[in-house]
Amino acid sequence: MADLKHVLEKQGLPINKDSVRRIVKDAGYRFRSAKKVLISTDPEYKKKLSLVTQALSNLTESQKFFSIDEFGPFAVKAQGGRALARPDECRVIPQWQKSKGCLVVVGALELSTNQMTHFYANKKNTTEMMKLIHLLLRQYFDQSLLYFSWDAASWHGSKVFLQEVARLNTNDYRETHQTPNISLIPLPARAQFLNVIESVFSGMARAIIHNSDYESLEACQKAIDNYIDERNTYFQVNPKRAGNKIWGKERCPAVFSLSNNCKDPNFR
Repeated sequence: MADLKHVLEKQGLPINKDSVRRIVKDAGYRFRSAKKVLISTDPEYKKKLSLVTQALSNLTESQKFFSIDEFGPFAVKAQGGRALARPDECRVIPQWQKSKGCLVVVGALELSTNQMTHFYANKKNTTEMMKLIHLLLRQYFDQSLLYFSWDAASWHGSKVFLQEVARLNTNDYRETHQTPNISLIPLPARAQFLNVIESVFSGMARAIIHNSDYESLEACQKAIDNYIDERNTYFQVNPKRAGNKIWGKERCPAVFSLSNNCKDPNFR
């Protein structure tokens, strides 16, 4: 306001700051912060995105679409965060703590039924991805086609993994084991915000990791198992495609949408 007043006075228009402020406000100007826009640096962003949306729009009853990712690794110890506290209460956590264990949650969210499949691992690598694929093939053996969508992590598209998928898609293997076909639809690079399962992981972190202090690794795993079981049961009783803020704790609707930022950096 002072700068505007000074410039106007130099142009022969004497005016006080309150008048400048009123003129600016009446013109509809407001002070606003810049909004960070979600983007991807993948040159094939639109092409890869269209493959995902096309698969989802044409999904049939005998086909399933999985959003896949890993949560962690994270250490089991006292976790901080926001909490409702008394006026005289000062919440603290030690800066240095002895970890009670470390784990990675490998998960797959089926979008049409909103059902979550998960297990625990020590690392993020190709071996765990192949383990997940075989687990889903056994669980959804009665389907004709399984779509797998994930981010551009190296272990999601390694040569060994792609060779294994090719083997699982051969006619001999499928006829012998009675398994569905597999189709890989990777997300664009640097587009984790489009990975729907990130929203579920963020909701889980808010609900049972945030402000937690589990006594052991097993206790933390039990809490995660209970959370996912309750979520699966909810959507079995209330069938609905992934798209509601379950219990109001998930970061955004668990549905594939360009307007969603499924990944919450505060809890990952």
